[in-house]
Amino acid sequence: MGRLVGYMANRHDRLGAALHQERAVVAPPPAMGPTGWGLGFYQGGEVLHKKRPQFDGKFDWETVTRDVRSDCAILHLRQPTVGDFRSHNTHPFRMRSWLFAHTGTISRFEAIEERLRGSLPDFVNRNIRGKTDSEVLFHVILSFLHDSGNLDNLDVASDDLLSAVRSAVALVDRLTAEVKAPPSTMNLVLTNGRLMIGLCRGARLAYVERRGLFDPPDDLPPDRGAPGVLRYVMLTSDLEGIELPADYIELEQGQAVIVDRDLHVQGRSL
Repeated sequence: MGRLVGYMANRHDRLGAALHQERAVVAPPPAMGPTGWGLGFYQGGEVLHKKRPQFDGKFDWETVTRDVRSDCAILHLRQPTVGDFRSHNTHPFRMRSWLFAHTGTISRFEAIEERLRGSLPDFVNRNIRGKTDSEVLFHVILSFLHDSGNLDNLDVASDDLLSAVRSAVALVDRLTAEVKAPPSTMNLVLTNGRLMIGLCRGARLAYVERRGLFDPPDDLPPDRGAPGVLRYVMLTSDLEGIELPADYIELEQGQAVIVDRDLHVQGRSL
């Protein structure tokens, strides 16, 4: 069991404070063994990574994000099921403007990997660096975005993004069924910095919409230039054993949530 977090906000200077406010939900699972963490975020027009493929010790997201200034980020704690502890296998994965992270396992991945990768355009396939089922799933989604002309479209429509995710999941489901494997678990978060989608497919996933900080950390830097009240949407996955606060909205299995740059939230069925 790991943890997967997606964050979109109207300000780039309060990621750590938002994680502090949601710490009871986003914190690592108790008694979590050796794992790896990764952070992907958008800053100054660039798509950036911070990763530590393996660690065993005290961990909190506020420390990891202390120097990060971003209004859109994906955070991931990994306990490997496919692929070992290496940087290339550590989420989030990136291609062009897209960031992606996943929790779960594609059933009998070793039996269908070749067919999945065979469905990809060559330039998409060449971007795969690691050995995980998650990275291949990401590139399958990207291939469908490419097919619809939206791979480099920063203003991709929510329907087109949902369609790409739906098509990728359907392909995985068809191939796993052909090798008589059980349904795959595919909780995921995908974003290009302007649109974010989260999918509930296996583990529990919920989101919260916030306006303002009601529980700021003691060391919160002061506002500079009063840029406005913080608003954000935070998605969190793999919530087994957690009692969610009343203002969280939990997704049903097979449901997706889409967040746009204006922080409008849509619940959609896959």
